[in-house]
Amino acid sequence: MRLGGLLMRRMGFLTLITTVAIATAGCEKKENAATGDPKADDTHVHADGSTHDGHDHGDHGHDHGHHHHGHHIHDEVFLGKVTMGDMEVTIAQGHGKVEPGKEGHIVVKLPYSDDGETVVRAWLGGKDRSESIVGKGVYKSTYEDYDIHVEAPDPLPEDVKWWVEVEKPDGTKLVTSIAPIK
Repeated sequence: MRLGGLLMRRMGFLTLITTVAIATAGCEKKENAATGDPKADDTHVHADGSTHDGHDHGDHGHDHGHHHHGHHIHDEVFLGKVTMGDMEVTIAQGHGKVEPGKEGHIVVKLPYSDDGETVVRAWLGGKDRSESIVGKGVYKSTYEDYDIHVEAPDPLPEDVKWWVEVEKPDGTKLVTSIAPIK
């Protein structure tokens, strides 16, 4: 009986560890900035002529436990509420200041819940997406919001903004921008 009880406790612990690992898995693959296709080749050229393929998180010193305002490791800062069509969207920024070539993080909260049916994309730079990597939001049902991670252009444009595109299930696309914390 003692051995059975010990095994049950260890199985419970392993189940907990596995659940936490899955819940806090890394970010999603970025979309190709030119096409918006997540399956397209992500190789791109930076302003300085350097190139790289995809999005390498590596070990950049932060946890990916995506959570919502006031409950998370990202120390998100409220950027504001913006109007997109007939809805008001709340946007917050995580990972501190936007820096050239570094990963940026925003959380987009829509005024409705559709269990992630809406596609939310974001990028840092200009509206035309040139020199930008577009990130596709990961819906977090616990908080009913979208986490988006992108790499900031290097160098940063003087008037850099967060650009957010919301594609509703009916195909309607809305785009807005908001100033980041620099």
